[in-house]
Amino acid sequence: MDFEEITDDVNVFPGEYLLYVPKKVIVVCGAYKGDTIRVLENGRLLEDKVENFKKIRLTKKERKERKRARCKGCGQK
Repeated sequence: MDFEEITDDVNVFPGEYLLYVPKKVIVVCGAYKGDTIRVLENGRLLEDKVENFKKIRLTKKERKERKRARCKGCGQK
Protein backbone atom coordinates (compact mmCIF):
# COMPACT_ATOMS: atom_id res chain seq x y z
CA MET A 1 0.00 0.00 0.00
CA ASP A 2 1.40 3.33 -1.07
CA PHE A 3 0.30 6.86 -0.23
CA GLU A 4 0.41 9.49 -2.95
CA GLU A 5 0.39 13.27 -2.58
CA ILE A 6 -2.69 14.90 -4.11
CA THR A 7 -1.66 17.37 -6.79
CA ASP A 8 -3.40 19.05 -9.75
CA ASP A 9 -2.70 16.09 -12.05
CA VAL A 10 -4.06 13.48 -9.54
CA ASN A 11 -7.84 13.03 -9.64
CA VAL A 12 -9.84 12.50 -6.44
CA PHE A 13 -13.40 11.22 -6.74
CA PRO A 14 -16.28 11.12 -4.23
CA GLY A 15 -16.48 7.73 -2.51
CA GLU A 16 -12.73 7.18 -2.69
CA TYR A 17 -10.77 6.32 0.45
CA LEU A 18 -8.07 8.78 1.54
CA LEU A 19 -5.58 8.97 4.40
CA TYR A 20 -6.09 11.97 6.70
CA VAL A 21 -2.52 12.66 7.81
CA PRO A 22 -3.02 14.75 11.02
CA LYS A 23 -5.14 12.04 12.71
CA LYS A 24 -3.71 9.10 10.71
CA VAL A 25 -7.16 7.70 9.87
CA ILE A 26 -8.74 6.53 6.63
CA VAL A 27 -11.69 8.66 5.52
CA VAL A 28 -14.21 8.64 2.64
CA CYS A 29 -14.07 11.54 0.18
CA GLY A 30 -17.32 13.45 -0.20
CA ALA A 31 -16.32 16.45 -2.31
CA TYR A 32 -13.12 17.79 -3.86
CA LYS A 33 -13.11 21.56 -4.33
CA GLY A 34 -9.68 22.43 -5.70
CA ASP A 35 -7.99 23.60 -2.48
CA THR A 36 -10.20 21.79 0.08
CA ILE A 37 -11.60 18.30 0.47
CA ARG A 38 -14.79 17.43 2.35
CA VAL A 39 -14.76 13.92 3.87
CA LEU A 40 -16.61 11.67 6.30
CA GLU A 41 -14.58 10.69 9.35
CA ASN A 42 -16.31 8.41 11.88
CA GLY A 43 -19.74 9.68 10.76
CA ARG A 44 -18.75 13.35 11.00
CA LEU A 45 -18.26 15.77 8.15
CA LEU A 46 -14.76 17.22 8.00
CA GLU A 47 -13.37 19.82 5.60
CA ASP A 48 -9.64 20.54 5.39
CA LYS A 49 -6.83 21.57 3.04
CA VAL A 50 -5.72 19.18 0.29
CA GLU A 51 -2.20 19.07 1.78
CA ASN A 52 -3.53 17.14 4.80
CA PHE A 53 -4.73 14.20 2.68
CA LYS A 54 -2.98 11.44 0.75
CA LYS A 55 -4.44 9.13 -1.88
CA ILE A 56 -4.24 5.39 -1.18
CA ARG A 57 -2.76 3.21 -3.94
CA LEU A 58 -3.00 -0.59 -3.80
CA THR A 59 -0.93 -3.00 -5.88
CA LYS A 60 -2.73 -5.56 -8.04
CA LYS A 61 -1.87 -8.30 -5.55
CA GLU A 62 -3.28 -6.32 -2.59
CA ARG A 63 -6.43 -5.47 -4.54
CA LYS A 64 -6.98 -9.16 -5.34
CA GLU A 65 -6.50 -10.17 -1.67
CA ARG A 66 -9.06 -7.61 -0.48
CA LYS A 67 -11.74 -8.53 -3.04
CA ARG A 68 -14.67 -10.44 -1.54
CA ALA A 69 -17.12 -12.70 -3.33
CA ARG A 70 -20.84 -12.00 -3.20
CA CYS A 71 -23.38 -14.25 -1.57
CA LYS A 72 -24.37 -17.10 -3.88
CA GLY A 73 -27.59 -17.97 -2.00
CA CYS A 74 -29.93 -15.85 -4.13
CA GLY A 75 -28.50 -17.12 -7.43
CA GLN A 76 -29.11 -20.82 -6.70
CA LYS A 77 -32.24 -22.62 -7.88
